[in-house]
Amino acid sequence: MRLGFGRETATTGATRPPTGSACLQCGTPAPSSAITFCRRCGLPYGAPPRLEAELPSCPVCYAVVGDDGRLPSFRAARGRIDLVEHISEHESHPVGDDEYLETLRRGDRIVIDRWEAPFDLVRRYLVTGAVDGGRRRDYQHSAIVTAMAQLKRWGPGAELFGDQAEWKLAREAVTALMERYHRR
Repeated sequence: MRLGFGRETATTGATRPPTGSACLQCGTPAPSSAITFCRRCGLPYGAPPRLEAELPSCPVCYAVVGDDGRLPSFRAARGRIDLVEHISEHESHPVGDDEYLETLRRGDRIVIDRWEAPFDLVRRYLVTGAVDGGRRRDYQHSAIVTAMAQLKRWGPGAELFGDQAEWKLAREAVTALMERYHRR
C-alpha cells in the first residue's frame, strides 16, 4: 500500500509526517535542510517512492524498506522511520556481536575454526537465518555454507544419514559461532 503525506501508516496506524532526513526511494540522506530534492532520484525528500523503484535495504539487518520507504522503529512510539533513522537506531539495538565477528575476519573471508567462507555471506546468515547470498550475488559453496544449510534444515542436534565428519565438525563450529554472536 502506497502512503501519502500525513496518512496513517499500515503497521501502526499513527499519523507521521515526512521527516525530510532521507530519500525514501534510495535511502540517501539529505546533505542539508536547504536541499529539498534527492540528487540521485530526483524526488523531494520525504516523498513516497515511485511504484516501479527498487527499494533499499538496511546494510546492518538487511531489512528492505516497505512500499512507503520506511521501516518500523525499534521504539514503537516512533512508528515507521526512514532508512537513515533506522540505521542510527542500530547503535542501541545491535543485531549481534559484530565486534567479535570482525576478530574472525581475514580480508573478505571469515575463518571459523579451520574453515573459511565469504564474510558477507556468513554475517547475512547469522543476522537473517537465510542461507542465501542475497539478490544479485553468486551463491558460494564451502564446508561452512553446507553446514549453514544443514543447520537451517535439520537443526544443530540432528544425526544425518550419510553424514561426513567434515560436515559435522563444520556444523558444530557454526553452531558455536551462532551462540556466541547472538549472546549479546
